[in-house]
Amino acid sequence: MEYKVTVATGTSEYSGTNNYIYVTLVGERGESERTVLDNPGLDFCRGAVDDYTVKSAADLGPLILVRLEKQKYWMEDNWFCRYVKVSVPGERCSYTFPCYRWLVGDKVVVELREGTAKKISDDTLPLEISHRTAELLERQKIYRWLAWAPGIPKCIDAKSEADLPQDVRFDNEKRSDFVGSLHYALLELSLKKLAIKFGKSWNDLDDFKRIFWKLRSPIAEYTMKHWKEDCFFGYQFLNGSNPRMITRCKELPSNFLVTGDMVQSSLVPTTTLKEELKKGNIFLVDHAIMDGIPANVIRDQAQHIAAPLCLLYEHPEKGLIPIAIQLEQKPDKDTPIFLPSDPPLAWLLAKMWVRHSEFQVFQLLSHLLRTHLVVEVICVATLRQLPAVHPIYKLLAPHLRYTLEINCRGRTQLISPDGIFKRVVSTGGDGLLILAQREYEVLTYRSLQPKFDFLDRGVTKLRDYFYRNHSLMLWDVIQNFVSGIVSLYYKSDREVEQDSEIQTWMNEVAVEGFVDVPHFGLASELKTKEELITLLSVVIFTSTAQHAATNNGQFDWCAWVPNTPCTMRHPPPTDKDAVTMDLIMDTLPDISQSCVQMAITWHLGRAQPDAIPMGQYVEQYFTEPAALKVIDKFRKDLKELEEHIIAQNEGLELQYLYLCPSRMENSITI
Repeated sequence: MEYKVTVATGTSEYSGTNNYIYVTLVGERGESERTVLDNPGLDFCRGAVDDYTVKSAADLGPLILVRLEKQKYWMEDNWFCRYVKVSVPGERCSYTFPCYRWLVGDKVVVELREGTAKKISDDTLPLEISHRTAELLERQKIYRWLAWAPGIPKCIDAKSEADLPQDVRFDNEKRSDFVGSLHYALLELSLKKLAIKFGKSWNDLDDFKRIFWKLRSPIAEYTMKHWKEDCFFGYQFLNGSNPRMITRCKELPSNFLVTGDMVQSSLVPTTTLKEELKKGNIFLVDHAIMDGIPANVIRDQAQHIAAPLCLLYEHPEKGLIPIAIQLEQKPDKDTPIFLPSDPPLAWLLAKMWVRHSEFQVFQLLSHLLRTHLVVEVICVATLRQLPAVHPIYKLLAPHLRYTLEINCRGRTQLISPDGIFKRVVSTGGDGLLILAQREYEVLTYRSLQPKFDFLDRGVTKLRDYFYRNHSLMLWDVIQNFVSGIVSLYYKSDREVEQDSEIQTWMNEVAVEGFVDVPHFGLASELKTKEELITLLSVVIFTSTAQHAATNNGQFDWCAWVPNTPCTMRHPPPTDKDAVTMDLIMDTLPDISQSCVQMAITWHLGRAQPDAIPMGQYVEQYFTEPAALKVIDKFRKDLKELEEHIIAQNEGLELQYLYLCPSRMENSITI
């Protein structure tokens, strides 16, 4: 018997190899000859798809495995294999064996299952079952849990990205771009030319334009022009980089002593604060989680933190506008309530303090903790408990690409004791961990589901809340897609309950990964298809839409530093009449802090050069026609949704396009 074997090498840099590659076909009736794959000329070049002939003394029957081996030629040379296809003599059908793995080292052996997705109950042959077991045992040795800090979900056991297996590392192009783009940003800001003097303040607000040079975007420029306007300030709570904080205010908090007379001038003349509270037109953004967080010390200078409350009114003509701000949680004579009728500089500085708290909350909590670290738990559990042939592994794998490496880099470069936060952000140092622990004390699985999130916050009827509208539409598309895939492989709730691998995976997510999140509310077992569909939808929504909503606009909203300052160098004002422009400039980030803020938000928020858009599955783990049909429908639904979003934005001066599927990545990669 002669089999035609097609081998596809990866397309990224350094994917090819000059090492020896051997293949053995394993079928129900035996194995083929161990065959070295060697054609005239060069084999296994980057992007190559090469055909070979493999002989067998007899018909192997249905193929189960392909065994790949790599041995060094004259030096070790890693190889990335995309897939292997085998055509059977006399048959029109062929077998596909997805790989998408690196073969690293000398005399390394990788065994690939045929591409049909199978639960453990679908495997009947001893070889199939033993392969599943061996694969998971090997992965569990490689991917281990680590308790990074108390009160925080567990993460991958790796001191830095260098400790990660090659299979979850950035491709070389991604790695080079990640490092080079930050250097480029700093160079473009001309840090050397500015001859930075650490601690030196800008002279006036217009001075911030000096770093608004080549790094810019249309929304960042709009922000620079309109950031002082109350309606723009309110808009950012709906569609800015932290759109999850605003809640309906049914009654004023006992520690926020706002009276109707205070805010009457901001309301429509024919109404009152009491009436608007009843109508559901009053909203609150409460940064109580910031109260008492120890502030950073940067170059021997203490930074400052506030825990503001901001009351907002949905004006029938002006939209959402702020009507009262208190900068601390405990009202007293040194904690005034700032109003739009106050001296303009006092009101402006009060809004800056709110935006400063927004920076801390969105960067650390909304972005890092609620997307990156939540998805990392799923990623580690999936690698440890689901074999590559399992349908849920195939579904999730594209949505977990690069997440482990970017999270390792975040822990070592962003929030480490000597990282970016410590150098320029007011919550850097000890405050960062305390803030994270507070967030996880209240984090719930329910809040990660958009329908419940908007309902619980009472914001289902807020006008121009594009983040909400697009999130709900995306959730429906994702849930329909997940339901389609899950229904192919689970015909009943009982099949979910009886899948020992998915139950072990679920238990590891809940009991191991989120063990230190007390009120998360995720059960340790799955009893129904609906529960499985909801969880998988949460994972995909979080790794795509939710991450895009908090990450992709950070340069737009933070590049103009006065709009969203990363730190404050003076305490919150206690006397409205004492606020001067000199005080504002001495409070805002200094020159060097501003440059780093702009560089980092551009570096992290820009479109990635190797981005895989949502729904575009470059690595094809599913091979069955039925699954491919579900994926094709998913893509069509996403395309229709994008067309709808673009049509909605036509004519808007300030467009909200962060949740266009083509602008979102399939996974958290930055």
